[in-house]
Amino acid sequence: MNKNTYLNVLATGIFLVMLLTGFVFVKALDQLRFSMEEMNRTVKNLESRIANLRISPVQASTSPAGNHAAAEIANRRYYDPDAESGGRLITAFGADVGNMNMLITNDAYVSEIWAKTMDSLAERDYADDGSGELKPMLAESWTISPDKLKYRVRLRKGVLWHDFTDPVTGKEWKNREVTAHDFKFYLDVVKNEAVDCAPLRGYLKDIDRIDVLNDHEFEVIWSRPYFLAEDISLGLIPLPRHLYHAYDGPFDGKRFNDDHERNRMIVGCGPYRFDKWEKGRRIVLRRFDNYYGARLGIQPPIETVSFDIIQHPNTRLQALLSGELDLDALSPDQWINRTNSAAFKPDGFLEKIEYPTGMYSYIGLNQNNPIFRDRKVRQALSHLVNREKILKDVFFNLAEMVSGPFPKTSAAYDQSVKPYAFDIAAAKRLLAEAGWKDTDGDGILDRDGKPFRFTLVYPNVSVTYQKMLPIIKEDMAKAGVQMELLGIEWSVLVQRLEKKQFDACSLAWTGTLKPDPYQLWHSSLADVNASSNHIAFASPKADELIEKIRVCFDSAERNRLYHEFHRLIHEEEPYLFLFAPHSLVAVNKRYNNRRVFHDGLKTNILWVKRDQQMRVPGY
Repeated sequence: MNKNTYLNVLATGIFLVMLLTGFVFVKALDQLRFSMEEMNRTVKNLESRIANLRISPVQASTSPAGNHAAAEIANRRYYDPDAESGGRLITAFGADVGNMNMLITNDAYVSEIWAKTMDSLAERDYADDGSGELKPMLAESWTISPDKLKYRVRLRKGVLWHDFTDPVTGKEWKNREVTAHDFKFYLDVVKNEAVDCAPLRGYLKDIDRIDVLNDHEFEVIWSRPYFLAEDISLGLIPLPRHLYHAYDGPFDGKRFNDDHERNRMIVGCGPYRFDKWEKGRRIVLRRFDNYYGARLGIQPPIETVSFDIIQHPNTRLQALLSGELDLDALSPDQWINRTNSAAFKPDGFLEKIEYPTGMYSYIGLNQNNPIFRDRKVRQALSHLVNREKILKDVFFNLAEMVSGPFPKTSAAYDQSVKPYAFDIAAAKRLLAEAGWKDTDGDGILDRDGKPFRFTLVYPNVSVTYQKMLPIIKEDMAKAGVQMELLGIEWSVLVQRLEKKQFDACSLAWTGTLKPDPYQLWHSSLADVNASSNHIAFASPKADELIEKIRVCFDSAERNRLYHEFHRLIHEEEPYLFLFAPHSLVAVNKRYNNRRVFHDGLKTNILWVKRDQQMRVPGY
């Protein structure tokens, strides 16, 4: 995947994890999660990685965050002071990644790696629901102007980039400090039209510029008010210019996209450094010995983290049971029917953890296909999804039905809007009103001589989809709608999504508690390749609501606008909204400090007693 990808098959945010660099470690719905794009990751990581607002009484707005000591750092209280250092943590990815450059590969797995290798300016408390104050990470302090258009940041001194050897020039880089210039470079790269990061660029479009004041101070200047400006400004990450612009002359955006050697590695400033990528087998990270957080009490105890590439869920479960994996997601079927062995008993070595997520799955209907342009048709198709049967037979009631475009755990979600009921008669009536009738008696509806036939594409490694979609296909046929199913390898599917070369797709997004609908739903992105609006949805009323949401700083009024937007999208139904699956995780009990927060298990605070520590095979 050399381009902006979306989905995070079934998983934050960050930028929202990278801008924001912190993401939910655990994967749901068969491990393939589709992050809600950089945009969503921004806020997700922000909700998970944003810092304490240090506001001077003269220059900044009246925020509850007062002055803080330079040594303060986010979430230190969750690290066990008695933790023993060392050992490994092995989890799994359901597919390999295309490259390691998160700016051009909006892949959830890549975001997860960047979340461990890169820090942002600030971070929220793990136990926070997104409404509390931000705490410092790379930033030592900051001020916010009264109009919330200028964020002045002072960086910590002595924060170092990971050491590395340039794979092209062979030059060795050691002990290079992170400076304000690296943050400016990040923004300049994102804003470069030649760089393949359209979703991220759209999310940052209202940042006018970054002004560098000196090596350790800079200002983020916004061109207009935006309700997420604080989160995004303080969720910014640096980008290593010495890696990505290691040549004379101006920065070349196309060269950045195609720099395959450098895009096979990550150079960060976070707690773990990129060590090795064995294509198709595993990605290994090692703890960074010169991590600035070590002197501030947030050095992760675990020494080595490995992401093993294991596509099939049952193979991953066997790896858990044999001790080859330490942590992984379970499918609903596995949770109910495959965890009765001794390993999962109270005295066994595996623990099951369940919690709600900000994810929702959907079937997206490409609005460029004439079949789907009539709202009545889209509503009819939604009436043909037997959500109650799927919830019971596929998800074993370990999910919730959803009706709209926001996480069900967010106040943005209008709980009064119910999903379309399974009603074949209602679907047939709506389809007839839209001009679809079976004129030739072959059992398939037609209009103007063309049959109602389309192909739905989905990730071919997802067992959940393999069980769910045939049920929907069978019920579609009862109303004369012929839906063909096509499972596609992940990288190929991403390419088709980016070019909008599909009829319908079944995927999922992971949202945030303070969502911005712009990236998914604004008409300005409907015709943009590789945008998150891959179904080419366009609605003047939706655009109007989105623009109002983006400049609304009052949470109660913003929730009212969110709910109005939810009702509009539900009525238009360009997505057939499906389920919010629970996150179902299995973790080895030898890990201490297993704490589950609102967005999941935090692996960076886990530790293992020395006599129980293990090594990654071959390392």
